[in-house]
Amino acid sequence: MFDYNSVKKVLFKFDPETAHTIGEFGLKLLPKCSLLNNFFVEKNFITSSALRQDILGIHFENPVGLGAGFDKNATMVEAMPALGFGFTEIGTVTPKPQSGNPKPRLFRYPEQNSIQNAMGFNNLGAYVISQNVKKVYPFSIPVGINIGKNKATAEIDAMKDYETLIRTFEHLGDYLVVNISSPNTPNLRDLQNEEFIKNTFYMAKSITKKPIFLKIAPDMEASVAIDICNCAISNGADGIIATNTTIDYTLLPNPQNFGGISGEVLKEKSFNLFKEIAKELYGKTILISVGGISTAEDAYERIKVGASLVQVYSGLIFKGPSMVGDINRGLIELLKKDGFSHISQAIGIDLKTNN
Repeated sequence: MFDYNSVKKVLFKFDPETAHTIGEFGLKLLPKCSLLNNFFVEKNFITSSALRQDILGIHFENPVGLGAGFDKNATMVEAMPALGFGFTEIGTVTPKPQSGNPKPRLFRYPEQNSIQNAMGFNNLGAYVISQNVKKVYPFSIPVGINIGKNKATAEIDAMKDYETLIRTFEHLGDYLVVNISSPNTPNLRDLQNEEFIKNTFYMAKSITKKPIFLKIAPDMEASVAIDICNCAISNGADGIIATNTTIDYTLLPNPQNFGGISGEVLKEKSFNLFKEIAKELYGKTILISVGGISTAEDAYERIKVGASLVQVYSGLIFKGPSMVGDINRGLIELLKKDGFSHISQAIGIDLKTNN
């Protein structure tokens, strides 16, 4: 039997970025070992009529996806069903390759099941990543492309970067995500303003019919977040992903004074903002919740306040490859317990009940 705790003890002896590279190597090899890959798919990839959804013309076998940042260069897409994911999101991709911020830039907090990262959109660039996606797309699960501007691109020229990326991935991937909420590219969050969002989504929709989401940060007042989301939706955004990592360093003991925090300590902050956004936007657009989700109960809580889909990342590092399967099995039981035969009956139920 596969024992992730034993593997984790070995991986955690390495610095976090080296451990991620080792994990990437293993996940790149896994699909080439069909017996082992099939074993993990059978164990972790949960298929149930209760969880299947068709959203924006895309079919999802289950509602749990991999958040952006794990598979930056689209090298692990083929391994995602073995980890149980119903969809995956690659990137963040920038037009030109970039090495990211100086190392060390990734830090574990095992007691808090949390991560702090200042990676800085390190990736191989749009051309190489588009070639990687071409090798596997279309794939058995939906593939999202998370896009961002290069660090060296001036704020005034940022939209050109997003246009370049949308044109590059127009026929690759199932949906796009405009990322203007990472704390690790200087001044990127300054683009979280209505003028930039309006112009960007207007431009994007003139180029592609592919669904496009806006990903927002958790570090803003709910009223500001709602205004930004409303602006995006009124100018063509198909949905909102909330939230990215936080720069609220009070959440961790002895944190670094740079980078974004993800994992369990982000859960309450992310949920609270997501809930406020959902109160305003549930029923008007598609909502995806991410931030501190690692159990079926976490996922179900987001679903009941309006999330059609959820994403995970940091929890995978601490709980291992069985986590997503456990979440989906747990969701099926939670739906049954509440008398629901399909996830759509639970989405937003708490908001409907409170109205």
